[in-house]
Formats: sequence, structure tokens, C-alpha cells
Amino acid sequence: MFAEYVVPDIAPSGTLLGLLQRGRGDGTLHALAAPRSEALAALHHCLRHDPRRDWQIEHRSLYYARLHRDLRAGLAELEAHLFSDQDQLDPREERTGLALSVLGHLLSYGDAGALRLLRRYTAEGHNWQWALDELAVRDDDTGLRSLGPAVLARFPDDPDGDAALAEAMREAYEPRPWRLWEEDPQRRGQRERLARVRERHSFDRWSRQLRSQGPRPGWSVAEVLEWAQQVPEPADGDPTGPEDLDQLCRRREAAAARCLAAVAGPEDRPRLLAAATDGPPAARVAALRHLAERDDPAVLDLVETACAAAPHQVAEAAREAFGRMRGERALTRARSWAGGDDELAEAAAVMLACQGGEQDAAVVLGALRRVVRLQGADAPALPALVDGVGRLAIGCAAPVLRHLYRETASSQLRGRLARALAATDPAFAAGFAVECLWDCEQSTREIAARFAATGEDRVVERLRNLAADPAEEADVQSAVRGRLRPHAAG
Repeated sequence: MFAEYVVPDIAPSGTLLGLLQRGRGDGTLHALAAPRSEALAALHHCLRHDPRRDWQIEHRSLYYARLHRDLRAGLAELEAHLFSDQDQLDPREERTGLALSVLGHLLSYGDAGALRLLRRYTAEGHNWQWALDELAVRDDDTGLRSLGPAVLARFPDDPDGDAALAEAMREAYEPRPWRLWEEDPQRRGQRERLARVRERHSFDRWSRQLRSQGPRPGWSVAEVLEWAQQVPEPADGDPTGPEDLDQLCRRREAAAARCLAAVAGPEDRPRLLAAATDGPPAARVAALRHLAERDDPAVLDLVETACAAAPHQVAEAAREAFGRMRGERALTRARSWAGGDDELAEAAAVMLACQGGEQDAAVVLGALRRVVRLQGADAPALPALVDGVGRLAIGCAAPVLRHLYRETASSQLRGRLARALAATDPAFAAGFAVECLWDCEQSTREIAARFAATGEDRVVERLRNLAADPAEEADVQSAVRGRLRPHAAG
């Protein structure tokens, strides 16, 4: 059995490997200046061991593909990684997803070898759906049609195989290959099977909707609260581990709160207050969410009570419900809570960072420093606190923002830090903004394109390269061209 996914070890920020793992612009610049063997070793380490804390929202593939191209790295290491024995033993998408995405970008740059590897992996590899999605937006019709028999051969021609095939069709990021296979005039049996599976899948989905055991019109508040308390059953294909069950319970609690919005009236307030005070955990969470969304006068006291004495599940949900509140009443209570040193005080500081005014600047800055000192450079509260520091333009926060920029392993947080530094640090334009032109995140490169000082030739050259790069995002290129026009005019 393969090992459970763990957060990867990140090398120190001052090393070449640490810079590349973080996706920092300085990683590319240092790699291009380092001995080629050292740069290739660090790059291949990143491709074999995805360094992202959250691979679903953080970007690295274009960043690594550009460096791979510039280093003329070849495809032998990627091929060995994709087709190793581990491919059949470790089914996690994140083991091969980054390498496949890098191949997709290399294909966009015209690398014929990348096309060959993606086609082969689609036919033979475990994570074939990812490879197919990369090809779906880049390969031609002829190439995609040729893959149809190999893909369909993965699914036995029986009811279980058809069910798995229907699921694969449903989960496809890009439906183009499936459409080509279903319309392929050269393969009648393939066409008929895909049409049959698609029709059956549509009927099964309609049948499941009819059999739904969820809330129905006419349910009362009591029935919704009782439903919230039931342990959810995973749907077909849903994971069933403890963490996944907890996620399903959270979804049900959120759904119950939405249902309460539809069925609860003024006469139901006493029942909801009772449930939010000492009801069973899931019902209590649903009631707290509902009351917070309606800014009920009693909900702030209920949140405080829950955070002080309720089970962890309820206390966490109470803080989340409080965080979604708006209005002066919630802000006033946040100011009274923010002076503490517990999790509720942290939630209050986050609210002030998001919604507070100039009078809250000292509290927000103090919370930022405290979180960094106690929880490190990747604490969950940091994104909101960093945004708040930038929104309130707290100039004296620049040193701690620069520290976080260097140390965080999250490229998403680094982008927020770049925005905050642009608002607070006079040295940003000539400093980190230049590095950000090579950053792995599109939004960070866009900030750099708007702010980076153009006194250096390498900055102007980088802007021109981004403007001409077919893989660059439109927002970045728009910002770049806005900076290049004055130079062209001059």
C-alpha cells in the first residue's frame, strides 16, 4: 500500500532548492546562474516531489516548464519518473500531476518529445486522465482519435466497466476527446458503446435525484435539524476516510443552514436559539450558522459561549460563522475580543483586518506579529491578516511582510504579500517586484508587471519576453504592455 500524502519537506529559503520549491522568481534567476548540474538536480527534485502545500490552488507547472526549457533539461528524467514501477503502486494524482502539467506546457512551446510522452502515458499510465486533459487542449484531432481504443480498453465491457467509464466521462476537465471518440466514423463499436454509456449515465443521475434523502419542500425546522445530525453516507466515488467523513459532515451542516434559511420563520427563533445553545453538535452548528447569517441579536453571545466551552467541532464552526458576519455590531464585538490571546481573539483580528478601519491598524499589526511568532510563516490566519495590512497601508509592517515573503512555502500567500508590500514598502518596486516578474503565480507576475522599476535592462527584457510568451496569461500580458508602451514611445 502506498504512503499517505504528507506535506513535503521544504529546504531553507536561502538555498537553490528552497527557492525553486517555493516558486520564487529568484529561484529561476539563481538556477540560470548556477552550475547546470546543480540546477538540474534541484529542478528534477521538485518535479519528482511536488513541493506545493496545496497542489490544487498553487501553480508551479509553467514556472518549472520555463526553467526546464531554458536549461535544455531533456525528457529522460520526466520519462523515468512517469513510467517507474511506483506509477502502479501509488495512485495519488499529486505524484505525477506536476510532471504531466509541465509536459503540457512544454508541448505548448513546441516540444515534440513532450507530445510523445503525454500520448504514451495516456495509453499506459495510471494517472491517464490528467495526461488526457493536457492533450485535450493541445493535441490535434487525429492524435486524440488515435488514443480512443487504448483508453476504452481500460474499462471492461460489462456493467461495472460501463459505470467506471461513465464516471471518467463525467470527470473529464475537457470533453473534446470523448466527443471525438463518440463521433469517430472509423470505429462503430466505440461510438455505440460511448453513446450507450452516456445515455445510461444520464438516466442513473435522474434516478438518484428522485431517490434523494435530503431535505424536501414542507420540512420543518425540527426536521432539518434532525437531518443535519445524521451521519452522511458517501456518494459513489467519494472517499471514505476519517478526514473525508468530517468533510462530508461539514457539507451537511452547511446544507442544513441553507435549508433553514428557506423554512425558518420568526416563530422558529426560540427553537433555533435552543439548538444553538446546547443542541447536538451538528444541529448546533447549523443553527449557529443560520443565526449568524441573519445577524441575530443573540448570536454573538452564543458564539462567545461556544468558543469558551463547546466541543472543538462546534467552537471552530462558531468562529467560522462569526467570520462571515458583517455590520457594525460584529465589528464592535470583534474589537472587544481582539485583545485576547486565544483562537476567538485571532478570529476577531481577522475580521478587523477584512472590515475594520484605520483605528484597528495597531490591533491587526499586533495580531500579524503574534501569529508569525507563534505559528510560523504559513499559519492559516496569515492571508487575511496580510491583506488587512495592505488594505490599511500599515507602513511599519513592511519588515515582517518581507520576512514572510522570504520564508513562506505558499506561493498564494507570497502573492498576497507582494500586494501588501506594494502598498506599504517604498523599496518594493526596485526590490521584490523585480524578482516577482519570474514568480510562479500569475497574479504575482501581474503585480510585478505593474510596479517593477524599469531602470534595469533585465527588467525591460523580461517584460518583453512575457509579452511575447504564448503561454503567459492575458492579464499579465495586458499589464506588461501597459508598461512597455512608454518605452516604445520614447
